[in-house]
Amino acid sequence: MSTAVDVASKASGKLANYFALQAAFEKALEKAITDGNVELLVKEYNSFTANTEHDKRLPMDHAFRVLLMNRLEDDVQRIGDLVRLSVDATRAEIVSNTIPVVLLIDTFDVVTLDKCQEIFRFVEELVEVWKEEIFFASCKNNILRMCNDLLRRLSRTQNTVFCGRILLFLSKFFPFSERSGLNIVSEFNLDNFTEYGLDSKDHDESDNKELEDTAEDIPLKIDYDLYCKFWSLQDFFRNPNQCYNKAQWKMFQMHAENILQSFSSFKLEDVRQSGNDSASEAGQAMEVDEEAVDPAAVTVVIKANHFFAKFLTNPKLLALQLSDANFRRAVLVQFLILFQYLQVSVKFKSDAYTLTADQADFIKETESRVYKLLEETPPYGKRFARTVHHMLVREEMWNNWKNEGCKEFKKPEEPAPNEEDLKPPPSKKPRRPLGDALRDAARNGKFFLGNDNLTRLWNYSPDNLQACKSEQRNFLPLLETPPDTTLFTSLSQPSSKISDYLEQVRKRLIRDKEPKPAALLSSNSSENSFGLAVNHAHAEAEQDATVALQDAEPEQDLEVEDNEPVVEEVDEVPAHEKPLMVTKEHIQEVAPLIGEPWMKVGKKIGFTNDELLFFQMEHSTANVACVQMLTNWISDDDDATLDNWAYMLEGLEMNKAAEAVKAIIEREKSGSTAAPAVPSASDNDVEVLSD
Repeated sequence: MSTAVDVASKASGKLANYFALQAAFEKALEKAITDGNVELLVKEYNSFTANTEHDKRLPMDHAFRVLLMNRLEDDVQRIGDLVRLSVDATRAEIVSNTIPVVLLIDTFDVVTLDKCQEIFRFVEELVEVWKEEIFFASCKNNILRMCNDLLRRLSRTQNTVFCGRILLFLSKFFPFSERSGLNIVSEFNLDNFTEYGLDSKDHDESDNKELEDTAEDIPLKIDYDLYCKFWSLQDFFRNPNQCYNKAQWKMFQMHAENILQSFSSFKLEDVRQSGNDSASEAGQAMEVDEEAVDPAAVTVVIKANHFFAKFLTNPKLLALQLSDANFRRAVLVQFLILFQYLQVSVKFKSDAYTLTADQADFIKETESRVYKLLEETPPYGKRFARTVHHMLVREEMWNNWKNEGCKEFKKPEEPAPNEEDLKPPPSKKPRRPLGDALRDAARNGKFFLGNDNLTRLWNYSPDNLQACKSEQRNFLPLLETPPDTTLFTSLSQPSSKISDYLEQVRKRLIRDKEPKPAALLSSNSSENSFGLAVNHAHAEAEQDATVALQDAEPEQDLEVEDNEPVVEEVDEVPAHEKPLMVTKEHIQEVAPLIGEPWMKVGKKIGFTNDELLFFQMEHSTANVACVQMLTNWISDDDDATLDNWAYMLEGLEMNKAAEAVKAIIEREKSGSTAAPAVPSASDNDVEVLSD
């Protein structure tokens, strides 16, 4: 009957009531879950065009919940398939956003804990789905309520693993800044009381008799006073703020001294065999090396699959408990946690809770004492102590983050690029291919030497030898005509950078123009016309030099004083250093270090792929091809300096070749900075002429 109503409603376009829609959606849902295709459900949903979205969505939600109740007796996998289909339906916008979580809540409410543990696997697998925007905003409160309801049903002692799975899921689902799980105000679980005394009901009489027989084998004798002091410390660990009370602090200090003294007097022995000492020493590191860890110890840890959420407090058990390394470590770590809380600053801690100087000193001394006891507790005591210290440091960072208001974690932003980085690199002027230049020069009957000045000089005349014999070059200057004084003025500044050789020549001319005793004696002894002409030339040169010295500025670098020794002038270092050019000897030395990737260097210095292919085909080995390529480079490029070459090789990550070029630079500089020999007097006396 309902099917006929549905068909009639679809055909006539009339409104379908709630129950008709629910029945139609249930049938479509059965087919969709069998085929695993949500499109069948969407098609059925869109077929009711006369109904609004709100009218159709509620029956669809109800159809999912009804089908879930019918499938609870089935296997867990079919329940998981229904939940996944509801997720796809939510993305298709045919059900409410909360319906997948509602189905899980309904399931957990009516099944046993064992089945809950199996079904919770689907919740863990879909953790990334719950983080999506469509689910997180509307489902996070429902998911938190579902997990809290499960935790209330579970026992911390019997269902420890399941409780841990739920807490791990919540930590993965919620972000760090979620305030519901941060304990912002630093509250303590004050309901965690520890009952102890003779009236403790941890064991019956038969158990007590068995404990008495076992405790006789332990050398440590426990009296009732030590027993009470030991378990009374749990009240301070439960509520650390009691330590700020003077009377309570005195009691804690006295009890802690007694307990730690008992631990020191009764040390545990390492039960591992002596043959594994080397492995135990290697296992003390924080990073666990699988080869260094004792396999026997790992097997023991795996087999010891027991856990106690709360230790028993029977008086006759304490001797056995103090002989247990895990129990002793748990107590010592409690001391460290308490000491850290008392020392760090907590945002919501009262201002009255401050430590005195004596309390701070006691905490520091006791803390180092506790770490020493942890290192002495086997197995792997040193590694365990370092691990605890590392975790407490991380806990302090977590506490500082909470004090700063639990700021949301964000990835650090990349620094803004500088303006210099945004500028494109300067484009190198395009260089004319070598083959084209040689071809054009051959057509014009000229020579191409790779350098503009050399090419111009070589092509100055068709016959260079005949040009050298030209009559214009056949001249002899007269001795009576002195050279132009402006050319050889001592203070003539070069217009641009000059070579070291010309700098030395200029200084030599300055030195030669100074009056010499031999020249003065010759002027007094001879008065012939030739001598007068020479003296006249000397006088004019001296007069011009004197006028130039008076007009010169005092801060000029090349100014010469009369009383300055000649040797000091020669040893002066020029203001500009000549760039060191790459030579063929340098190429022969560095080319073997470049090796196979020589084409990268060729592309870097401007050679085209055709030119590189030519070098490769013409030469059999990479070394020879590299040498020929670099030889062409230094003959064609004026910037082929050692500094540019070293910079280029460093950019290509050819470190060995770059270091070799740097060594050549240092060698060339050390050779060029050697002091030149001082010319002898016989070489300098060019102006003293014999009669």
